[in-house]
Amino acid sequence: MNQEAENTKLFAPLSLRGVVLPNRVLISPMSQYSAVDGVVQDWHGYHVAGMARGYPGSVMLEVAAVTRDGRGTPGDLGIWSDEQIAGLAELARIIEAHGVVPAIQIGHAGRKASMQRPWEGGRPLALDSSDEAWQAVGASALPIQDGWPAPRQLAQRELAGLVDSFRAAAARAVQAGYRFVEVHAAHGYLLHSFLSPISNQREDLYGGSLENRMRFPLEVVAAVRAALPDEVPLSVRISAVDGVEHGWQLADSIVFARELKALGVDLVDCSSGGIQGSATAGKGPQAVKRGPGFQVPFAHAVRQEAGIATIAVGLIVEPAQAEAILRQEQADLIAIGREALQNPNWPLHARQALGADRDYSAWPAQYGWWLQRRPKVAWEEGR
Repeated sequence: MNQEAENTKLFAPLSLRGVVLPNRVLISPMSQYSAVDGVVQDWHGYHVAGMARGYPGSVMLEVAAVTRDGRGTPGDLGIWSDEQIAGLAELARIIEAHGVVPAIQIGHAGRKASMQRPWEGGRPLALDSSDEAWQAVGASALPIQDGWPAPRQLAQRELAGLVDSFRAAAARAVQAGYRFVEVHAAHGYLLHSFLSPISNQREDLYGGSLENRMRFPLEVVAAVRAALPDEVPLSVRISAVDGVEHGWQLADSIVFARELKALGVDLVDCSSGGIQGSATAGKGPQAVKRGPGFQVPFAHAVRQEAGIATIAVGLIVEPAQAEAILRQEQADLIAIGREALQNPNWPLHARQALGADRDYSAWPAQYGWWLQRRPKVAWEEGR
């Protein structure tokens, strides 16, 4: 790393257990809805190669379902079967070939399962009219919103099997070559549906008090941590707030983050919303107002109050903005999502914007050589 890069926070390395990320840019997991029976397809390779070519610290693969019925849509990736390992391993190889740390998110869609792909409408697949549809499950038999089908409430005896599914998925992730794993406990999916009083109205050990509502997600995280080698870092994505009245609050997230830290979690990935409808930051007067870096205060609060490293995500689009978040110690890692779809070379452009790469030396040689010549060629042609 050159001296200029050392003077930036964004392009300083980050050590997490036995893994060193070359910089603090994480490409967020973004579902491509392009799998067939959970199996990787060509598109996934094109996608991760493009993301890795921009040289972030890590590319996190989209959420992979730990069970078949844990898929959000028929196009979701899966990690419930050994037959899916080969395709996932190829994606990890592509990412690592660019000098980037391969990461993967694992999860279960819960009551948001059995949906159309977003560009097909994003509505529930009708059980009585679609061969692809399956029964969604949740903490309680409460629909996401009025007029939508209610999930089947999971029986207490089923929860241990789901814990085992997460454990097995984590082991497959390591077998496939992923060096960083994240558990998805946000956006209204299964684990979030247990955490939030909006979606969890159980009357057993897994509902009611905050302690009870955290119980199943913590059992899952403990199993995942136990399945991972000591050198593999673990993060958990949360919705820091539901953004709706009587929902999950930031104070709850801080308590949850402390419990996660005690289990050996290394980072908390702080998003928000999604408990009702799509992955939004809530509804009504408690809705989180969207704007540049609108979720950064959540990452800051969790970092400060729970004493755990955090990932900031959400409308972080400018290099100076990302650098300031790190310099102000509001987060430890910056997740870039849709901005990377718009510009896969965002990390490389950010290096230049922050003065950490003035001569294209961080770019792939096949590109950097041409780009170094561009100013000279333009000057010669303009004489």
